[in-house]
Amino acid sequence: MNNLDLPVTRYATNGDINIAYQAMGTGPLDIIMVPGIVSHVEFMHELIGYTAFLRRLSTFARVVTFDKRGQGLSDRISGAPSLEVRMDDVRAVMDDIGSKRAVIVGFSEGSAMSVLFAATYPERVAQLVLIAGFALASEFQSANLEERIAQRVRNWGTGELIKTVIAQQASNPDAISQFGKLERNAASPGGIKAILLLNAQIDVRPVLPNVRVPTLVLHRRTDAQVPVALGRSLAAQIPGAKFIEYSDGDHAFWSGDTEPMIGDIEEFVTGHRDSSSSELERVLATVLFTDIVDSTRSAAAMGDQAWRRSLDSHDQLARQMLERHRGILVKNTGDGILATFDGPGRAVRCALAFSTAAKQMGLPLRAGLHTGEIEIRGQDVGGIAVHAAARVMAQSQASEVLVSRVVTDLVAGAGLKFTERGSHELKGIPGRWDLFAASA
Repeated sequence: MNNLDLPVTRYATNGDINIAYQAMGTGPLDIIMVPGIVSHVEFMHELIGYTAFLRRLSTFARVVTFDKRGQGLSDRISGAPSLEVRMDDVRAVMDDIGSKRAVIVGFSEGSAMSVLFAATYPERVAQLVLIAGFALASEFQSANLEERIAQRVRNWGTGELIKTVIAQQASNPDAISQFGKLERNAASPGGIKAILLLNAQIDVRPVLPNVRVPTLVLHRRTDAQVPVALGRSLAAQIPGAKFIEYSDGDHAFWSGDTEPMIGDIEEFVTGHRDSSSSELERVLATVLFTDIVDSTRSAAAMGDQAWRRSLDSHDQLARQMLERHRGILVKNTGDGILATFDGPGRAVRCALAFSTAAKQMGLPLRAGLHTGEIEIRGQDVGGIAVHAAARVMAQSQASEVLVSRVVTDLVAGAGLKFTERGSHELKGIPGRWDLFAASA
């Protein structure tokens, strides 16, 4: 196990309906993320950038995501619930986690529900943040409403919606396929039709003047799903609302360069912006993840004290190997390590030596390496390269060191040997990856 494991899905009860939610972080304030028309609290983590966005928010808050009733992992229902009913699900989730007051962050379709919640329960809303939001669903305010909805339903599950939600990935077949799977997991064609018919009636403009909590409205000028003009209009009708417009980017808040948006949210809700995160240091590095194979079973067989001694020996061996190969220990992950190297050759040799020595101790390891740009955040690291290395490790077998093709290309001529292990899909990362088993 390592710190890339995802939060556990839990359920809040509102009458006879169960609302699925996840919580991440332990910050001093709560952020409740109100989703758009497509959500699935577990599958959303498959989308590039989504988990990283939430983790960044969780550095200063407890972040809660949920699926509205009728969608994702929440209970399916007949028809579509009104905004008032769905609004009460937010209250149910807050009650379940013991949150008296929270920052409500509404995205896209979720913005209207968030506005209604803030106006109805101002004592439970510290601040309101609306991303890519609207007060009136203008795309459905036309004479051909039935045909527009019918077309959306016909295309449901194909990934067609990615063209306006994450436009920059609209030409990537793997991303389209992945988004189609999200659509199918989020709702059935009949379910999405009921929701679209409800959305066609959304108009919270009369409520906007009654919003009395501090409000921040964020919108990207090139949003292909919700025109920026709707965001401007939304902000203009909320007393004292602050509006920030970004020059480019997709409709999906987790897509592209997210740091300016996250920084603006952090500054709005905490009063300050973490300068270290807004100016991340990015460097090229080789990332190594290791994991003890069948650690849970071994711990149960050995007993707590003996297992603790084995882990201590493992950790000491890891430090020795890293020091010998000029590696940097980023963190222990419970039963493995995350480390970085400034040279891929040393990284591979370290992984091989560590694996051999650990096996002699009766602790078979699996290891994964990938070279790419990483983000340095104090003592921690982040970025796609880190996620890729973890996913490569997940494909390795006991006492095997797997590497990506990038690593093999960079160490050509270094005397290392590699055996093809096939082409793989790595969870949450588009495309297929050629993996290789390393040997000295």
